[in-house]
Amino acid sequence: MNLTLVLFLIVVGITLVITGWAARRARTTVQFWAAGRGIKGWQNGLAIAGDYMSAASFLGIAGLIAFNGYDGFMYSVGWLVAYLTVLFLIAEPMRNTGKYTMADVLSYRMSPVPVRSAAAFSTVAVSASYMMAQMIGAGSLIKILIPSLDTSLKGWFNFTIFGTKLDPSITLVGVLMMVYVIAGGMVATTWVQIIKAVILMGGAVILSFLVLLHFGFNLGGFFDAASGVKDKATGLNFTQPGILYPYGKTQVWGIDKALLENVSLGMALILGTAGLPHILMRFFTVPNGKAARQSVAWAMGLIGSFYIMTTFLGFGAAILLGKGNICASVTTGFKCASGLKPNNNLSIPRLADYLGTEFFGTTGGEFLLAFIAAVAFATILAVVAGLTLAAAGAFSHDFYVNVVRTQIFHGQVSEGEQVLVARITAGLVGLLSIWLAARVGATANVAALVAGVAFVIASAANLPAILFTLFWKRFNTWGAVGSLVGGTVLTIWLVAVGPGWTLPANAHPAFPLQNVGIVAIPVGFALAIVGTFIGDLVKADKLSEVKFHEIDVRAQTGIGAEPVPVAG
Repeated sequence: MNLTLVLFLIVVGITLVITGWAARRARTTVQFWAAGRGIKGWQNGLAIAGDYMSAASFLGIAGLIAFNGYDGFMYSVGWLVAYLTVLFLIAEPMRNTGKYTMADVLSYRMSPVPVRSAAAFSTVAVSASYMMAQMIGAGSLIKILIPSLDTSLKGWFNFTIFGTKLDPSITLVGVLMMVYVIAGGMVATTWVQIIKAVILMGGAVILSFLVLLHFGFNLGGFFDAASGVKDKATGLNFTQPGILYPYGKTQVWGIDKALLENVSLGMALILGTAGLPHILMRFFTVPNGKAARQSVAWAMGLIGSFYIMTTFLGFGAAILLGKGNICASVTTGFKCASGLKPNNNLSIPRLADYLGTEFFGTTGGEFLLAFIAAVAFATILAVVAGLTLAAAGAFSHDFYVNVVRTQIFHGQVSEGEQVLVARITAGLVGLLSIWLAARVGATANVAALVAGVAFVIASAANLPAILFTLFWKRFNTWGAVGSLVGGTVLTIWLVAVGPGWTLPANAHPAFPLQNVGIVAIPVGFALAIVGTFIGDLVKADKLSEVKFHEIDVRAQTGIGAEPVPVAG
């Protein structure tokens, strides 16, 4: 049994122990959804950081920098700046007005049946697309770290669903990850995220230290070396913009396509975080609004520190390895085995192997590679747990309990039944994500996937509904449903007909841009506004304005907010 597999099993074992401990504490709805509202501000900050620093951050951003230089670093900047929106506009009002999920806030002053149904639809769409990217990252890790396991799985695993052959490594990881949420709920998810955040920061610090040690801690020398790396396609060096989206090559709607792509990407990165259901759920685990603000402050400090380190990780891989030598299988001299395509998701693991070998010999390289892979796997594990929980909450709490059973059949739902439905939903959403990951392909960059699909849905569908619910008196049910459903459907359609994320790729895309945010986000806000005025004309929702003052006071003061349950 090799070292990589041992560390992999240790990570899985530790998280399973946490899940087993948490399962005994996840019997009631407030324990399953909100960890009993007993998580402290600093603990929740660590958990948010663990939730946010996903495979898209740890593997994806470093890979984009390693392959595209300066342009890849835009992801780090955009995702960090996004937390200012969360801090100033979202965190405290969400905690004060919600109960378990985003739909609790949206339905506070709206008609519950259409709003909860629409919110469940958008939440599942965000969660499934986000999980898809994490599954791809996890599958890539299995292929590089435990190739014997991947080969063995391919020998007996041969399933095709709707014309798409499932990837055995992705499927294994997906099934394992579903276990954590189905068994442990928010308690297990929170503690897995906290532990993961600590070891992720530790891994990033170690690798950044070794990169700087290689250059004698000379930052000038490091960036001089980065500027010496050239992109063959564009001729630009890695400290110049324009490698990812070359300027002056193509025009769309009479405007430089590269400019539109960058603006679209920036909109999705900066606005999307405030509409992510799995991040918003974290604010319901703390006892009050003050703790929610503290959570964001802690998270920003950790996330900001990590994103600074992605500079050293990404440029370090570009300088020391070169993108042509970053792939799933490496022969002597850190060169890719014949016939393998480069995979930018593997930049950090390959960098760890190189630096470990340089400073500690072959055994050291194997150990550092195994450690970083275990960290990356823990990263994916924690994020998928949070996403699965958000999707399960959307269907079980928002749709099944508050629409189907309560509003349509006028029945009562026991806490045990609600948790059971949530666990079944978690399994179904996990299976959907496995299929989507196989559909997209194992070499798609996970950061670009998250920004191009999940973040656009969050900013085009969820964010308009949240902001207008909290701050616009006239906003009503028609506007909320228009934003949630229209923004989600439009984003999915534009992605489907665009150049991007399906295999085989669209040879003649109907929509020209890789990131659809520049169209979907303004249209999502417009649908919220137009829907509101239509609702006013038909006089379909009379309660939204009446209850605005109530939600406004509650959001700002916390009066009437969900209390912290008293033990015993």
